[in-house]
Amino acid sequence: MILQGKDVYLATLERAHCRQLWQEQEYDWEHPTEEVGIGLSVENADAWFEDIQRRQGNGNLRLGIFLHDGTVIGDVALQDMDAKNRSCSVGMGIVKRQYRSHGYGRQALGMMLYLGFGYAGMERITANTLEMNIEAQKSLERCGFVLEGRERQAIYLYGRKWDRLRYALLKEEYTSMRQEGLYDEA
Repeated sequence: MILQGKDVYLATLERAHCRQLWQEQEYDWEHPTEEVGIGLSVENADAWFEDIQRRQGNGNLRLGIFLHDGTVIGDVALQDMDAKNRSCSVGMGIVKRQYRSHGYGRQALGMMLYLGFGYAGMERITANTLEMNIEAQKSLERCGFVLEGRERQAIYLYGRKWDRLRYALLKEEYTSMRQEGLYDEA
């Protein structure tokens, strides 16, 4: 499967891609996520690949984010897909700082939303981030996500507790934004 975007495309992650992403991960201490993967081995990258394969199509859809020259720069996923309630969550990561803040993540997210709402039958897609990750909050809001809730002191990181913010985007909101030309990547 390949989905073409303006600057990036989404495609299946192979074992070598997972190893590369694992090894090139640059943790962003200013805009942290909940997981710190420092010191994890190549065997863990292989275990991650196996986990992706086991879950793929069983409530999850994870694809690699690639530049048009074939360089893998991250991954994006629809997770915990609930066909009965037509909802899921989305998660994404760009591994190297040099590839962040170029709009690649927004394009990848747009393509995954297109899959989720257009083909997987989802009507609600959620995303979580930490209160200190202002860049992720801005990105989600630019993509139309609405802040719905706050889990107070849910995550312990950097020697203190942080709130986890929960965002959501409804299909009709996405459709409206797409009609306005905000999601023309897919």
